[in-house]
Amino acid sequence: MTIRESHLLLADGSVFAGEAIGADVPIASGEVVFHTGLSGYQEVLTDPSYAGQIITFTTPHIGNYGISRFDNEATKVHARGVVIREMARRRSNWRSDEPLEVFLRERNLAGIAGIDTRRLTRVLRDTGAMVGVFGTASESDLRAALAKEKGTAGKNLVAQVTTVAPYEVKSTASSGVKPFRVVAYDFGIKSTILRCLAEIAEVRVVPARTPAAEVAALAPDGVFLSNGPGDPEMVLHVPDTIRQLLEADVPLFGICLGHQLLSLALGGRTYKLPFGHHGANHPVRDEATGKVEITSQNHNFCVDPKSLGDKITVTHVNLNDQTNEGMHVRGKRAFSVQYHPEAGPGPHDSRYLFARFADVMRGAK
Repeated sequence: MTIRESHLLLADGSVFAGEAIGADVPIASGEVVFHTGLSGYQEVLTDPSYAGQIITFTTPHIGNYGISRFDNEATKVHARGVVIREMARRRSNWRSDEPLEVFLRERNLAGIAGIDTRRLTRVLRDTGAMVGVFGTASESDLRAALAKEKGTAGKNLVAQVTTVAPYEVKSTASSGVKPFRVVAYDFGIKSTILRCLAEIAEVRVVPARTPAAEVAALAPDGVFLSNGPGDPEMVLHVPDTIRQLLEADVPLFGICLGHQLLSLALGGRTYKLPFGHHGANHPVRDEATGKVEITSQNHNFCVDPKSLGDKITVTHVNLNDQTNEGMHVRGKRAFSVQYHPEAGPGPHDSRYLFARFADVMRGAK
């Protein structure tokens, strides 16, 4: 196989040499972030929350277990590219349908391998997430592309990933159990989340711009605010929609971007973290019980709980940096967390939150 020389350039002037993998794309650009999970590369690559980003995997060997058609979190890849240390030479997994290399080519996703990902991660950790470009193009063309790349800040990336039309997900609740009726706002929702919701409810997934009145007309037992990519302050009109649902006292459960949008609906503020939380090993403490959960996370922005005053009770805190990871809205049947309780990929410590949502809806009847 012919080796295609490729280079990665960062906004701070750092240059990394490697070889091209995946789709034959001369230039790929975006915001470069790192993911610390030991596995789950397929779920990460198909997570709509990574729209606009180039994903660096800190685990040195990627592709060991190939790709399974059952593990995609979305039908389309929204990430801009992938950076790895070494592509596995062979895949070993009875569920595997194809190698990662083939998966990347089929979805027109470019990658670069042979990179010192430890060094790259240290740069991103110390400097912060930044824009970058990589590819087989000339250095001058790469630098020109780098100068034009603006990253994810100031963009409504939700508009790029949300469904264009509503659709239904049938309940898989046990026989004899009457499922709830849940409306799920799609800000970049993942397949595993829908499977978890389907265990307790019939789910109607709606586009991000769906008005509150249209949702209220469906008379749902609860509303779910999904994960999604980018800057929450750029998702215009949605906080006002959530505010109307809060005023109607509809039970609400938000995760990730949904957590941030709920805070904006309450008049709070969000801010960008230096390099974000991307991985499946983030310790989070439940403030009510003191129990520590190992959680799956993927976000660049965070809620400032001080900006919300006495409107909320902080329920969860990140033990790595003490940032807000969860809240309950006082006087309302609404709560949210910053992490991914469905954990696709990751540990299942937090799946109890779907049962908590069911309890909130049950109490509302």
